[in-house]
Amino acid sequence: RAQLTLLGVGGIAASLLILRRRLRRRPVVRVPYDEFSMFHENAKEHGLPFDHPPTVRRERVRMPDGRSLSALVWGEGPPEMVLLHGGAQNAHTWDTVALGLGGRPLLCVDLPGHGHSDNSARGVSDPAAAAADLAVLIEALAPAASAVVGMSFGGLTAIELGAQRPELARRLVLVDITPGVTRSKAKHVVDFVNGPRAFSSFDEMLARTIRYNPTRSESSLRRGILHNALQLEDGSWVWRHARFRGKGHAAQQPVEYSRLWDKLGGTKAPVMLVRGMRPTSVVDGALLWGASVFARAPPPARPHPPGLRLPPPDSTRSPCASRLPRRRYRRGGASATAAIHPDRTDSRGGS
Repeated sequence: RAQLTLLGVGGIAASLLILRRRLRRRPVVRVPYDEFSMFHENAKEHGLPFDHPPTVRRERVRMPDGRSLSALVWGEGPPEMVLLHGGAQNAHTWDTVALGLGGRPLLCVDLPGHGHSDNSARGVSDPAAAAADLAVLIEALAPAASAVVGMSFGGLTAIELGAQRPELARRLVLVDITPGVTRSKAKHVVDFVNGPRAFSSFDEMLARTIRYNPTRSESSLRRGILHNALQLEDGSWVWRHARFRGKGHAAQQPVEYSRLWDKLGGTKAPVMLVRGMRPTSVVDGALLWGASVFARAPPPARPHPPGLRLPPPDSTRSPCASRLPRRRYRRGGASATAAIHPDRTDSRGGS
């Protein structure tokens, strides 16, 4: 009986200790998030007018297998352009661009496994699978869009879309990406993406993001994390693109995309390359793109063709990118400018 009493006392003591520890835990502080509440910050950082909140809504489109893709629809008319973000990003990548275009109707997509979209059965780094899902979304929300603009992985997905469904990719704009992207050039991106899936606090996630993005303002990175991460019930944070990690999909690895050269070379749509000029760009030289697409030949050894002038990294002509010369690289009679300005007719008869 005494032994039972001791055991009972010990059990009560253990229970009280556990209860005491729980009471000592700080309550979870929820970080408020409204995805449509921060556009004024984008406008202020980039000197854009902001008289009133823009017209933008979120839409979801169901895939044939029951999954769904999500997108932001800007403006009131039928979207004129479809904008695709890079790997491990989301549709809010294009917020500042959308604001700068002053209400132009746009469709900004959350690619499969990113943002608010469900994952693809083939993971988050397969442009062919992403393009197949994207085609369903565009048919539903932007069937008459004049151009598809893709950044990084979004650009590779745009190339695949052009091959699979050319009627939905009437013009292509590739932002700082070619099928010649190399493992070494993409290492800094992959290292960041393949980092921890979850973080104990928002501040911990922000600190790591700042280390990998030293040229970005803290306010823009804070805003980006709110768009690109989820706070869990226990107060920890997880990247939206990492939600499916460990559920049949490995961490994102650099993939050889060289097979897309043939698909890009075979497109009949006008194509523009917007090349990032900062050291973190994954594009080695403009000729690697121009020669392979327009001459349909392997990239030559020389980094630049004769007469091609590229601005230095600190050029004021563009804050972070340059366009290939309009007259040197033409295809199908349409100038590269038409890819972004479909209402602008080329002086030599292009559409």
